[in-house]
Amino acid sequence: MAPAATTLHRLRAHARRLPPVVPAVGLQAIRAAGLPPAAVRYVRDRRAYRRLPGAEELRWRDSFPKLGDRLASSPFDPHYFHQDIWAARRIAALGPERHVDVGSRVDFVGFLTAFTTVTFVDIRPLEAEVDRLESVAGSVLDLPFADRSLESVSCLHVAEHIGLGRYGDPLDPLGTRRAAAELQRTLRPGGQLLFSLPVGRPRVEFNAHRVHDPRTIAAYFDELELREFSGVDDHHVFRRHRRLDELSAAHYACGMFLLVRPD
Repeated sequence: MAPAATTLHRLRAHARRLPPVVPAVGLQAIRAAGLPPAAVRYVRDRRAYRRLPGAEELRWRDSFPKLGDRLASSPFDPHYFHQDIWAARRIAALGPERHVDVGSRVDFVGFLTAFTTVTFVDIRPLEAEVDRLESVAGSVLDLPFADRSLESVSCLHVAEHIGLGRYGDPLDPLGTRRAAAELQRTLRPGGQLLFSLPVGRPRVEFNAHRVHDPRTIAAYFDELELREFSGVDDHHVFRRHRRLDELSAAHYACGMFLLVRPD
């Protein structure tokens, strides 16, 4: 492989997050190959950096081009960003001695240990040692807790996947409904459940997830009282205390349900 081709291959490989493989060429070869402006900028900036006083030696075999991070603002996923903040604030306000999370993002679970002890339940247990964090292998369809025993529970952007096989779980068209029933079973009188998933026009996008009408989800928790429905709409706007029907016609919104078992 010629030097120009090897460099272009290297830049393409890094753009696909593959390991680096070869030495470099100039800007003209990169432009001629039709690579994006970010690749041209990478070579230009590398050359400019090498000319700066005190610059370290740059070897091509050590290079790790990152071509997609020069953005006008910090990117974020509006569903996960807002739901995690919403849920963490609700848990902090409750102040439980222990919180149980079922399958949510591990970053969220880890952050909760800043103010409470957390038990994390997932079919793929978290293999990390963190103070005040216990990881338990288990399924949202068969939680290892007694009836009406938990004070504080969360299950965020999880139940929409249940029964579609994506994570190795058995196929089941009633997976989301059965997950909701099992979460409800474990909540004690006065206990709080924080639950979220995609809401809007009902459908199954196999095998990624389901989208539910938020009114259907509220009905699944027939023993609990809905204290708050909040959400992120299709325009990525988060607002607390929405009406259930407000997001029922959305394409792919995020509904957040705060549910309490009456005393």
